[in-house]
Amino acid sequence: MRLEKIPSILAEDGAVRPMRSRAPLRLGLAGGGTDLPSYCEAYGGAVLNVTIDRYAYAHMRPLEAGRVRFRASDVGVEEELAAEADLPMQGALPLHRAVYNRIVRDFLGGVAPSIEVSTTVDAPPGSGLGSSSALVVALVEAFRAAFALPLGPYDVAHLAYRIERVDLGLAGGKQDQYAAAFGGMNFIEFLSQDRVIVNPLRVSRSALNELEAALVVCFTGQSRRSDEIIGAQLKGIETHHAATIEGLHQLKADAVEMKSALLRGDLRGLAAILNRSWTAKQRTADGITTALIRQLYDVAMENGAWAGKVSGAGGGGFMMFVTDPENRYRLVSAMRATGADAHPVHFVDVGAETWRVNP
Repeated sequence: MRLEKIPSILAEDGAVRPMRSRAPLRLGLAGGGTDLPSYCEAYGGAVLNVTIDRYAYAHMRPLEAGRVRFRASDVGVEEELAAEADLPMQGALPLHRAVYNRIVRDFLGGVAPSIEVSTTVDAPPGSGLGSSSALVVALVEAFRAAFALPLGPYDVAHLAYRIERVDLGLAGGKQDQYAAAFGGMNFIEFLSQDRVIVNPLRVSRSALNELEAALVVCFTGQSRRSDEIIGAQLKGIETHHAATIEGLHQLKADAVEMKSALLRGDLRGLAAILNRSWTAKQRTADGITTALIRQLYDVAMENGAWAGKVSGAGGGGFMMFVTDPENRYRLVSAMRATGADAHPVHFVDVGAETWRVNP
C-alpha cells in the first residue's frame, strides 16, 4: 500500500503536513487500582478522574526520505534511524518507537513514513498524573490525524493501552489512556472481556468550580517508578491476598460514592471519601506511602486540608489535597515552605486533539 493511496492529511507530494497534538494529564480522584486488568476481569473496576491543564504534546513534520527522527525535548533525548516497518525497540524512546511500529503495521500496510516526531510533557516522568499514557495517546492522535485513520476516542485509548501494556509490557491499568483520550470529569467502568464504558458526569458548574477552588496539587520532588507497587498489587490479586482484595473493593465502592457526592455538590462528603480511599489504597501494597509523603500529608492537615492522597500508584509523584477554598492560599504557602512545589489546578473538558501547522 502506498502512502499516497491512504486518505490522509498529506501534501500533494505525499509528505505529511506539519501538525501538533496534545492530550491532557489527569487527577485520579477515586478507584485507582481497580482498573488493573486482573482485578477488573474478575470483579469489574470503577474509577473517577478529571483531566487538568497539563498536557503531553506531539509535533509531527516530514523528514527526508528514508529517515525517521524522534525527539523528547523535555528530557533532552533524540534518536534518528532508518525508516522501516519494524523499528528495533532497543533505544532511549521506546514509547515513540512502539507507536510508530504499531501504526505502520496495523494501518499503513507496512509502509514506513519519513517523519520527525518530537514530544514534550508538562510534568516530570513518574508524576502520578498519567503522563506516560497521555504521551502515547498524543502520539496515536497525531498519527490518526496525519493519516486519517478510522479511530474514535475509544479506539485511540484502547490502542494506546495495547501499545503500553502489550507491545511494551509496561505494568499498569487502563484509566490513564481513556482519561487522556476523552477529557473532562469521567466515571469510567472497566468490565470483563476488555470492555470499557466512559460516563461523562453532568456535574453542575458551581460544584465543579467549588472543587477546582478547593484543590491543591503538590509535587513531592520525587519521581517514582510504579512497577514495584503495581507488581505487588497484581500479585495480591492473583493470590487473593485479603488486604489487597478488600482494599481494592473499598476503592471501587469509594469511586461510586464519590460520584454521588460530586453530583450533589457535597465537597465535605467528597473529602471524607478521599481520606477513606487513601487509607484503603495503602492496604493494597507496600511502598505506596513514604516518610516524605507522610510528612507532607501531616503538614497539609495541620494547615487546614480536609483530605489528601497520592495521585497515581504511590511512592512519590504528585499529591492532591482538598481544603476550604478560602484556606487554599494558606495551604499552598505552607506546602511551599517545606520545599514542595504546590499550586492550584484547573480542570479541562477536552481530550486528545490535533491541529495543523502552517509550513
